[in-house]
Amino acid sequence: MERSDFLKKTFMAAGGLATGSSLNAKIQPSIKSFANSQDPDIPLDVLNIFDLERLAKERLPVLAYDYYRSGAWDETTLKANRESFEKLKIHYKILVDVEKRDLSTTIFGQHIDFPILVAPTAFHKLAHPDGELATGRAALKAKTIMTLSSLSTTTIEEVAEATNKTFWFQLYINKQREYTRDLVARAESAGAKALVVTVDTPLWGRRERDVRNGFHLPPGLSAINLVKYQQDGIAKGQTGAGLGQSFSWVLDATLQWKDLEWLATITKLPIIIKGVCRVDDAIKATEHGIKGILVSNHGGRQMDSAPATIDVLPAIVDAVGNHATVLMDGGIRRGTDAMKALAQGAKAVLVGRPVLWGLAAGGQQGVEKALSMLREELDLGMALSGCRNLKELNRSLLQG
Repeated sequence: MERSDFLKKTFMAAGGLATGSSLNAKIQPSIKSFANSQDPDIPLDVLNIFDLERLAKERLPVLAYDYYRSGAWDETTLKANRESFEKLKIHYKILVDVEKRDLSTTIFGQHIDFPILVAPTAFHKLAHPDGELATGRAALKAKTIMTLSSLSTTTIEEVAEATNKTFWFQLYINKQREYTRDLVARAESAGAKALVVTVDTPLWGRRERDVRNGFHLPPGLSAINLVKYQQDGIAKGQTGAGLGQSFSWVLDATLQWKDLEWLATITKLPIIIKGVCRVDDAIKATEHGIKGILVSNHGGRQMDSAPATIDVLPAIVDAVGNHATVLMDGGIRRGTDAMKALAQGAKAVLVGRPVLWGLAAGGQQGVEKALSMLREELDLGMALSGCRNLKELNRSLLQG
């Protein structure tokens, strides 16, 4: 199916579900901006992630673009994630032989070419008809790891094949523990190499752009891995906080540390908890046997006024020590942002929106472009800073 036909089919239907014409008016002009081919070329003047986002904005309906880019409430945390990176300065070294550089690392036994992973993000088919398959194939080609969202629009098994079983799976622990048990077993059987458990979402954050747009999934799209437990998995006409009532059943507001202990009894996969922003919570995680901590504020989409992740990362790294692997996401738009996080002690970083912008701009080719730009920027930044490998990235670079 040509890309323009796909968008017309899904978003024209979505417009028909809206009450009144305002939502339809937001959707219609954006459809016309798509090229008449499935994967239009990325223009030569797209040089960085910010350029890629502008192109994605041109090619996405407002409903989808705002869903991907929005933050909670006043979006102060969304902004802080970027501003804190911009404030950090790199005190580069000189006269170091950096002709040969190595960006590779190993995480939970998986060797990757560079320490930038794909974060879990929902509903990739809102951006491109190939959805998570395009993202997974691009991650495999880049020799990094894709984390598949529970709210994906492609089945776990299909993504497992697209990634050659190198993927991680993001999980919400559901009130119905049997549902969670089955989903974990399914991910493990498909070949997932780790579970990334989101722990900052007792309820969905309120994203006012989605409320204004009346965000909902168009007919034909669903959180397909949850269909077994939700009759159709489609958020029709939902005007809540982006996911709202149609997916509120996915969450459990009673979730506690003991539930992570239970999770560890039903899987052999390493468990990474996503959504940590406090030192005491990081310490508790290690005390409960958690081996991976993802310092994250959900991309600014949950608790607004939460701290920027790069600001809390160093203290968490120091508190955890060698007891767990620390990862980070939030606000990374340049390879030098990744470099700063690695220098602060993160083993690797995850990127969400940059991947979505690439997907919207050009499918698999666009995701490959996003990942390659970040990798090249990280490589160049390391060379210009006198660093030949990831071990040489340390806090002295940020402190002079």
